[in-house]
Amino acid sequence: MSDKSQRIGEIIAAHAHQEGPLLPILHDIQHEFGCVDAETEVLLAKGLNLTRADIHGVVSFYHDYTPEADPRPVVQICRAEACKANGVERLMGAAEAAAGKRVKISTVYCLGLCSSGPAARTGDDLHIRLDEKAITKLIENA
Repeated sequence: MSDKSQRIGEIIAAHAHQEGPLLPILHDIQHEFGCVDAETEVLLAKGLNLTRADIHGVVSFYHDYTPEADPRPVVQICRAEACKANGVERLMGAAEAAAGKRVKISTVYCLGLCSSGPAARTGDDLHIRLDEKAITKLIENA
């Protein structure tokens, strides 16, 4: 048994008490390994008594799960209607320039901060009322 398959087994076991544990398991795997690749899908299917198609359907539906690891830090920028109304589109040029190839900019549609937009997330940290200076600093510090 490889270290990876052993660790995935441990993650599955940690969530065994939950009803419908797939999403928390996928979240933990994405966090730990940086991706949910084909090998992982097979291991999850066996460990959860599901088909690989069941696993892949969920993995491919949610944008948080990626098939390959990307070592760059990620800044998620909300581009939903409320943040658009608050000017997020005017910030995107500065955000992309600050990110260059070092930081991955990821578009999300709603961080639940609609009255405080434009909003972004880095890891578990939420950032609100962003302007060009604030988003540039946020990305440079990512």
